[in-house]
Amino acid sequence: MLLIFQLETVKPLHYHWGINMDYQVHETAIVDEGAQIGSGSRVWQWVHVCGGAKIGSGVSLGQNVFVGNKVIIGDKCKIQNNVSVYDNVYLEEGVFCGPSMVFTNVYNPRSLIERKDEYRDTFVKKGATLGANCTIVCGTTIGAFSFVGAGAVVNKDVSPYALMVGVPARQIGWMSEYGEKLDLPLIGNAQTTCEHTGQKYQLKNSQVTVIG
Repeated sequence: MLLIFQLETVKPLHYHWGINMDYQVHETAIVDEGAQIGSGSRVWQWVHVCGGAKIGSGVSLGQNVFVGNKVIIGDKCKIQNNVSVYDNVYLEEGVFCGPSMVFTNVYNPRSLIERKDEYRDTFVKKGATLGANCTIVCGTTIGAFSFVGAGAVVNKDVSPYALMVGVPARQIGWMSEYGEKLDLPLIGNAQTTCEHTGQKYQLKNSQVTVIG
C-alpha cells in the first residue's frame, strides 16, 4: 500500500516587542499589564506572566511557563518548558529550572480550605540548578550553586554547592560553579580545585566556599 504524506508549510514564529522594545514575546504568550521584564529576555510560546511579576534581563521563559504575581526572577535565569513559578517564589541570578520541575507555595493544601494567607516563601540562590521533574517543597532555601538532580523532592534547606538526589532528597556530594562534581567528602575538612576553571574550594564546618 502506497502511503502519501502531504507536508504542510511550516509557519514562522512570530514575536512582538515589549514596551521598551528590548525584550521578545511570542504572539501566543500573555504578559499582563504591569509585569516588569528586563532587556534581552525572551518569552516563548504559551507563556503567562502575571502583572505583578518582576523578571530580570537575559531571562528565558520556555514554552508553557507560568509566572505568578508575587515572583521575582533574577537576571540570566533559564526557566524551561512547563514550569510554574507560583507566588512567593524568588529566584536570584542565573538559576536554572529544568523541564517540568515543580514549585509549591502551600505546605498542606486542601481544595476545600482557603490557604492563600499561608503561602510560604521559597528562595533559590544564585546559580542553583533544579533538575527536570524535581519538586521544591515550599518554605525552603536552595543554596547558591547547589545542584538538585532530576526527579528529586526537596523538603528542607539545601546548602550552597550541595549535590542533592532522591526522594526525599539527600546530599551525595558537592558541585562546582562550573557544574561538575567536586572531589570533596561530605563532611570534614578538605580543599580541591576545579579542573575546568582553576577555582579553589574549601570544605569546612560542613560548608563549601570558594577560596581562590
